[in-house]
Amino acid sequence: MNKALIVLSGGQDSTTCLYWAINEFGRDNVSSLSFDYGQRHKIELEAAKKVSEIAAVAHEILPIDTFSALGGNALTDDIDVQDEADDNDADIDGSLSDSSLPNTFVPGRNLVFLTFAAAYAYQRSIKHLVTGVAQTDYSGYPDCRENTLSSLEQTLRLGMEYDITIHTPLMNLNKSDTVALAEKLGAMDAMAYTHTCYNGEQPPCGHCQACILRAKGFAEANRADPLIERFQFFSRNRNDKTNDE
Repeated sequence: MNKALIVLSGGQDSTTCLYWAINEFGRDNVSSLSFDYGQRHKIELEAAKKVSEIAAVAHEILPIDTFSALGGNALTDDIDVQDEADDNDADIDGSLSDSSLPNTFVPGRNLVFLTFAAAYAYQRSIKHLVTGVAQTDYSGYPDCRENTLSSLEQTLRLGMEYDITIHTPLMNLNKSDTVALAEKLGAMDAMAYTHTCYNGEQPPCGHCQACILRAKGFAEANRADPLIERFQFFSRNRNDKTNDE
């Protein structure tokens, strides 16, 4: 039986991939895994749990706090999120030099996540890993590139003598394409509870690059963001109650 494990961050992309996996492998064959890696904003773990509940799949959180001890980035340290690197800083192949990577880049994070996920999958006879990485993202993180993931898949197969496959459904999609795919897969109810904001704010701050990229994708797809709609609904309700008083 083909079983799949989703590395679920609680964000837009991994949520879309969760529903992709449900469509591909069947709900009963899909489970999700998140990592408590010492990130500043635990709200993403709450989002992952909620998304899993809505999708009706099993969910587990593994603690791996070494990244917090290593530090040096805005996702684990008390460092202001800086603007992402400009497109002009990219090399000819689209990659970014070390000095151009934004301070939201956590070196090795996806490699470690997928290695732990593969070990977790091995123990449960799961042969399919699904991750929401995309090399089309503006940030250009090197551990989101197709060649990186292909190399890692081969390394995991050799290192564990286990025929595991890493699926990257969003690898060559832009955010607009991802929104369209999420809608097609029926992920929009869960999308209302996802978390993307680098600043950990709810409602989202709207000015960090993660928020900007997400908003741009929904706008280009001509679709309202269910997350924004949810907060607008609650805001209207609070205002109505205040006016009634």
